[in-house]
Amino acid sequence: MGNNNIRPMLRKFGALSLVTAAVGVFAVGSADADTSNTSNTSNTSKRDRVEVVELQIKDLKYEAVDVGAKGPSLGDMGVYCGTALENGREVGSGSGTSQVVSLDGGNTTEQSVITIDLDRGTLTMQSLRKNEETSLDMAITGGTGAFNGARGTARYWDIGTPKERLRAEILR
Repeated sequence: MGNNNIRPMLRKFGALSLVTAAVGVFAVGSADADTSNTSNTSNTSKRDRVEVVELQIKDLKYEAVDVGAKGPSLGDMGVYCGTALENGREVGSGSGTSQVVSLDGGNTTEQSVITIDLDRGTLTMQSLRKNEETSLDMAITGGTGAFNGARGTARYWDIGTPKERLRAEILR
């Protein structure tokens, strides 16, 4: 079922979901968003609270699913799950998929969708990733419980390496 050609690409993206697993669990800092210099089209109000989170990943479980033509093709998918750490302590779990949505010569685009299960609720994210980028911004698209209505951006660096890290800015 797994394909050795697509597995490294999907494994790197799979690591992204693990870091995401703990987004929103512990605030490194928080402050009121200053939107006084924004235009009237901004969706951010002066009362929005920004929660900043920085985390690492652990115990990645990954499976590549090769669909359609043998080798890299549209629909191929990586399925992953794992735990996230802050200061060496487990703070949450998450799972997700990344699916090939575009192949153009040597250029690949994947759609990633992640759901995170935390003590305070769930958090959802999504993004497109092109050509196995090692850094990526993901949109925080919502959540439940304490994360109901959450939005913002999660920035990842060193995707798929032991040094992978995340800085998420969650607006609520």
